[in-house]
Amino acid sequence: MEGREVMLPTVSRVALCGGTHGNELSGVYLVRERLKRKRKVEEDHISVVTVMSNPRAVQQCRRYTETDLNRCFTHATLSGPVTDKTPYEIVRSQELNTLLGPKGSPEAMDLVCDLHNTTANMGLCLIAYSDCDWISLHIYRYLQRQMSDIPVRFIHFDLPLNEAYSLDSVGKHGFAIEIGPQAHGVVRSNILSTMQEGVQHMLEWVHLFNSGTQFEGGKVDVYTMVKNVDYPRDFETHGITAAIHPQLQDRDFCLLRPNDPVFQTFSGETLKYKGTEPLYPFFINECAYYEKGIALSLARQRSVGIPSIRSEREGEQGKRESSADEMEEEEKIQGEMEGEGYQKLIEYGEESDSLNGQHN
Repeated sequence: MEGREVMLPTVSRVALCGGTHGNELSGVYLVRERLKRKRKVEEDHISVVTVMSNPRAVQQCRRYTETDLNRCFTHATLSGPVTDKTPYEIVRSQELNTLLGPKGSPEAMDLVCDLHNTTANMGLCLIAYSDCDWISLHIYRYLQRQMSDIPVRFIHFDLPLNEAYSLDSVGKHGFAIEIGPQAHGVVRSNILSTMQEGVQHMLEWVHLFNSGTQFEGGKVDVYTMVKNVDYPRDFETHGITAAIHPQLQDRDFCLLRPNDPVFQTFSGETLKYKGTEPLYPFFINECAYYEKGIALSLARQRSVGIPSIRSEREGEQGKRESSADEMEEEEKIQGEMEGEGYQKLIEYGEESDSLNGQHN
């Protein structure tokens, strides 16, 4: 995998979104600063559209007003009917799909980056639905190399495109940038600076890629989500009966082994991890997930090989189409010659554009 080169279309249209959750303020303030300059700007020949995703929730400094916007981008929700009783966030998801998509179409943005904060101690994470989207994985590796002072990781949610529920799934390529820890409803200068740096490096990578830079292949670590774990609950009231154990709190991406402490009940009892497979916890004690019944998520770490990539420069697409026509003509001639008893060996080079995963 690492030894081959894949040629991919340029990433000429990028959407940078913040405020999808109105109380995650790093993205809100980063987007506000960019909008002061211009809603749409050209940065090194990249068209960057900056969007405040959920303005009503931002105005109220709430995660959402009626329903979680970042769960409204499945095919079923985007294609559903809208009435005067439809929740605002569902209406807004369809507006954003029109603006940045439509999802799954050739007209969709080349790259959608959605900015988020977490209360968990996760550093900077890219979260995506494909583990074979070479654009996203190369951006991830570039951020790792440029931001050595903070952990940078890649979380993979293994869902098909039509079931992918978050805003970033609208683009041909897309991911969320999730940075923490930061409490919701506040902004910390160091977390905001990290987000600004991450966005700047992402745009740098896009510029280099579009300019013809070849990015070498290699291997990257990917955390594929396996399952969510809820808090222990009272059978009758369904209220939680335990908190995250002190030995687990703030230890996101530290390997959780069988019989390691996970919860501490309100009466002081330690509850241990009963799984048989060591897994990596993340989103530990995320404030926004109490309502979703999630105390933490567990992931499996694996090494993913990525190929060398570079962009198709202007005119190369036409050359490839011309080459395909020539191949077809040669095959026709070869068939005629073989029909007359001749033998001819023809060697063709192959280039594949089909390695971008389900985001395409």
